[in-house]
Amino acid sequence: VQLQASGGGLVQAGGSLRLSCAASGRTFSSYAMGWFRQAPGKEREFVATINRSGSTTFFADSVKGRFTISRDNAKNTVTLQMNSLKPEDTAVYFCARAVSSYANTQATEYDYWGQGTQVTVSS
Repeated sequence: VQLQASGGGLVQAGGSLRLSCAASGRTFSSYAMGWFRQAPGKEREFVATINRSGSTTFFADSVKGRFTISRDNAKNTVTLQMNSLKPEDTAVYFCARAVSSYANTQATEYDYWGQGTQVTVSS
């Protein structure tokens, strides 16, 4: 399984970005997916997760109401739409595949990780 994240960049505070994660393999629809982020000098933290069907999502409190997560199982992609971005959202964002079909907020429950995409929000 390979995960390729894209869509990062530099944006002003209040702006939007859409991150995409493309997955290889035929089993994409069997697993939950998640987004995590890591800022310089900080530990990796949970951002959002979606179950296999897309019917269940969870978000970190810090992004709730600003970010949405969705998936297209026909295209093997998961998308993180980020609105009203803040400087504190600056980080490298990683997509990951969960070990099960259930949405999960714990990084230890993910076994495949993408390479990350940089998001920088200027004030």
